[in-house]
Amino acid sequence: MSSREVVVLSVGGVRFVTRASTLQQFPESRLARMVNDNDREFKLVNGEFFVDRDGALFSYIMDFLRTLQVCLPADFSDYQRLQREAEFYGLYPLADVLSQEHLLKPMPEVLEVHFSLQEMQAFFRIFGSCSCTIEALAEQITVFTGQQSGQGWNSPFPSQKTLIPLPLERPSHHDMVFQCGTEYSAGDQFVARYVSIKPDNRKLINGTNVLGLLLDTLLKDGFRLISTRTVTSEEKAECYTFERMKRAGGLAIMVNQTPGSSGVAQARRSQVQKGK
Repeated sequence: MSSREVVVLSVGGVRFVTRASTLQQFPESRLARMVNDNDREFKLVNGEFFVDRDGALFSYIMDFLRTLQVCLPADFSDYQRLQREAEFYGLYPLADVLSQEHLLKPMPEVLEVHFSLQEMQAFFRIFGSCSCTIEALAEQITVFTGQQSGQGWNSPFPSQKTLIPLPLERPSHHDMVFQCGTEYSAGDQFVARYVSIKPDNRKLINGTNVLGLLLDTLLKDGFRLISTRTVTSEEKAECYTFERMKRAGGLAIMVNQTPGSSGVAQARRSQVQKGK
């Protein structure tokens, strides 16, 4: 059978269509032997290979053969059953990865928002266990500065004046610092800092309003609020702790094919990194 030909399988009543070359990724596997007519257990019925196994789990087998990566849903729990299926098909590198559930299970991601009020200014510091989340959040948040007359939390946005974007402070890959509000400059002039959080286009100066928008943004991004606490009552400092389940990075099965050796024997695993 040519590697360019299409193969149709009926696995537990579920129909799959793929290329022969996909099933031959691991030459010593039963699927490769099936394509080469070297496994008599798989019967060809009306042009389709009939396989009396779990069709739903076989979809993950096919995804692995097509990508050489193991990427399972966040709520997946049938690791042992899928491992048995991988062993049945002779896909031992996949079975080896599935035996180490801790590499595949979603891990909790924690994020803290520290918020404090000092006179007419609000200070924010965000800590995250995943640097990728902090990077993405930093791209959403923009601080603008400009001078204006008068003062107060509710000062309207001075559309007639030019506002200059300021870079966020990044003490490390896992946190960021910014502030909003007004501070005295000279005479009746005040330096004002506004905060914008995408996709919202508003520029907010009121710290409470910025906090509300920030918390709402995190909730919409899949985080859930698990605790709130007052850090120091004198400085009106509060801490909000969020958590969400972060999907594990995919696991790539690297196969070193050399003349006279099998893909299974040369298989090795390497984790695909998706954050620090």
